[in-house]
Amino acid sequence: MALTGLVLIAFLVMHMFGNLKMFLGGEAYNHYAEWLQGALESGGILEPLLPHGWFIWIFRAFLLVCLVLHIYCAAKVWAASLRGRGRKYVSVTRREQTVSARFMRWGGITLGLLLILHILMFTTKTVRTGFTASDEPYTMFVKAFGNWWVLAIYIVFMIVVCLHVRHGFWSAFTTLGGNVSPKARAILNALAYFVAALIFVGFLLPPVAVFLNLGVN
Repeated sequence: MALTGLVLIAFLVMHMFGNLKMFLGGEAYNHYAEWLQGALESGGILEPLLPHGWFIWIFRAFLLVCLVLHIYCAAKVWAASLRGRGRKYVSVTRREQTVSARFMRWGGITLGLLLILHILMFTTKTVRTGFTASDEPYTMFVKAFGNWWVLAIYIVFMIVVCLHVRHGFWSAFTTLGGNVSPKARAILNALAYFVAALIFVGFLLPPVAVFLNLGVN
């Protein structure tokens, strides 16, 4: 669960930096999106080691396996926790838990539902919010986040993501043996907040700029 969680966090950071190409204009963002999907005529990822367009499908399969394993492990941990409580279970005071820790399990379920919506909008284009299936990625982004309600849903999505990331980052490195002293605990806690804040701000900058017409049009 810790390892797959860190892989997914790394993907989020990579995806965040890609989204920031919105500020470089339509050509740069569309080029990034086509490169990511292996749609360029040349210069695809890991070419010529892999045939053209293969990398993105291998990468998607890898991420899907990580996601499924992460959900499976989370379900196993949750089930073990419920079994361990017993009838005489005495609850730990909630003041000992952070908000992100309390929200972790139900937040994961909420995150999964919002992720499906995100894929239906920007990957399969099944749900269209002002854009058409023929629009380029940059145009899709601008048209979608020109709607206040799309931005509102996205903000909720990112709040859930970052609450999950903050506690997940901390828990992952604790599980892997990084939480060995008060100093290490403080460093891990600071890094967890930093990564969560970086992802939150980085992902929200482009859609907010689109909505407010600040440098992206």
